Amino acid sequence: MAKPGEKRLLILQTLAAMLENPKGEKITTAALAARLECSEAALYRHFASKAQMYEGLIEFIESSLFGVINQISAEEAQGLQQVEHILALLLNFSERNRGMTKVLTGDALVNENERLQARINQLLDRIEAALKQALRVAATQEQISANADFGGLANILLCYVIGRWQQYVKSGFTREPMANWAQHWSMLYVACLSQRAV
Repeated sequence: MAKPGEKRLLILQTLAAMLENPKGEKITTAALAARLECSEAALYRHFASKAQMYEGLIEFIESSLFGVINQISAEEAQGLQQVEHILALLLNFSERNRGMTKVLTGDALVNENERLQARINQLLDRIEAALKQALRVAATQEQISANADFGGLANILLCYVIGRWQQYVKSGFTREPMANWAQHWSMLYVACLSQRAV
């Protein structure tokens, strides 16, 4: 018999797998229980609500992304390389985790508890702050101007990522986030360099 922690993980993995359906049908606890071959009551022994299940997915996303972002910040000395690696991480994560991408874009959270979207907004703010910090590092290394609008530039970079996530979800997962990444990064890199001191 599965231990409580293993059962919780299995529920979250199944929910994420169900979110990978390109048709995007609403996921009910009844459908989730049927997929797991258990009763809805069994689900509620591990999670107080469906919102708590989504919170579990958001926590997984957060720990996965920030574990690597912190590693990039610690190990990559060059600021613009940090930016490049963070953006590539965000796109790669999405490509490998379709269901999680629906959570990140908010598509999976429509008609769910509003605190879930607030959690995603918080997560996106943290990503933007990480990009802003990497740009500040780039400025100290004179890769870009010390007078650059770090906040504005970090926001544009985050909007690029969110746009790629949205295309992935809205295309039924056919427009992959990493497609044309090398060309896109060269354009974004030029945009960053245009903030160079004159």
